Amino acid sequence: MQMTKMGETVLEIDLSALEHNYRFLRSRLKDTTKFLGVVKAFAYGSDSVAIAKKLESLGADYLAVAYVKEGIVLREAGIRLPILVLHPLPVSFDRLLAYELEPNIYSVKILADFLQFAQKQGLKRYPIHVKFNTGLNRLGFSEAQVDELAHVLEGRDEVEVVSVLSHLAASEDLNEREFTEQQIASFERIAHALLPRLKRRPVLHLLNTSGIINYDRAQYDMVRSGIGLYGFGNEASIDRQLKPVATLKTVISQIHTIEKGQSIGYNRAYKADENVVTATLPIGHADGIGRQYGNGKAYVTINGHKAPIIGNVCMDMIMVDVSGIDCQEGDEVVVFGERPTAEEFAMGAKTISYEILTGISQRVERKIKN
Repeated sequence: MQMTKMGETVLEIDLSALEHNYRFLRSRLKDTTKFLGVVKAFAYGSDSVAIAKKLESLGADYLAVAYVKEGIVLREAGIRLPILVLHPLPVSFDRLLAYELEPNIYSVKILADFLQFAQKQGLKRYPIHVKFNTGLNRLGFSEAQVDELAHVLEGRDEVEVVSVLSHLAASEDLNEREFTEQQIASFERIAHALLPRLKRRPVLHLLNTSGIINYDRAQYDMVRSGIGLYGFGNEASIDRQLKPVATLKTVISQIHTIEKGQSIGYNRAYKADENVVTATLPIGHADGIGRQYGNGKAYVTINGHKAPIIGNVCMDMIMVDVSGIDCQEGDEVVVFGERPTAEEFAMGAKTISYEILTGISQRVERKIKN
């Protein structure tokens, strides 16, 4: 079968797949549960503006980014949904305010810093989100700090707590069910102690994608989904019901016949023990395909056949073994998409779909499919 001719490396973003995944995840929730779409890291390496606009059109209630500058990109593109900034830094408070972004307050220091900023700016009831650490041990107030937090907030009208959240550490691993249940119980104790001391009842949210799948009883007022929206549920049975949003494609630049005993690539990492046919592809570690994927750790697909990466990955190129594959220079190559999926591609290098997706360089052209 003649392969499609390609011009360059592209990352195709399928918005219909995003819609499918959004509706699948929503189907597991109550009608009243709000939905927050996580679009940090260029929307998991895809296109944050295109993804955010689609989620807005689908009826998502909130968006989340990691840093203020990510939120600014969305605002400048016309996104009007509320945007939660998960890791705001004091140096960015002025821009956060200018673009109507909402900070996640996770420590005594960041709370004091933001209250001081809010007072100086003359703010009244500016929306903030308060994060508690229930076991991930990354960011968040401890359960023991509920009283201290409530005491600081009492009598302050510069800010208003619009949501209280935490983050599950191992919701995808059912061997850690006991730990996850402890996190849920801790979050419920926190909410029981804190909510009566706030001026209004905030939205409660705890579940991530795997939480939606495995612990939907703890969906509370809102859930957050990142990787699930992009086609991965951290579980094979769920992955089969989701659709990958991103497909990375490239092209065969040149085909070589390598004779027995010859080597391929830097450091002569691959030496042929028989005659092989190789294809050179214009994609490398500067595009997000790290050196860990070389030397047979991962494969691409050409004309429906697996072509393993051989030799060391170069900055701008990889070489693959196409012995026995009917292909020509200029033919299309699928690095990941439906086959292999990003998860399958990543597994060979003992990493995860999140890393390969978010690592695709911005020099790779994004092509949006509606």
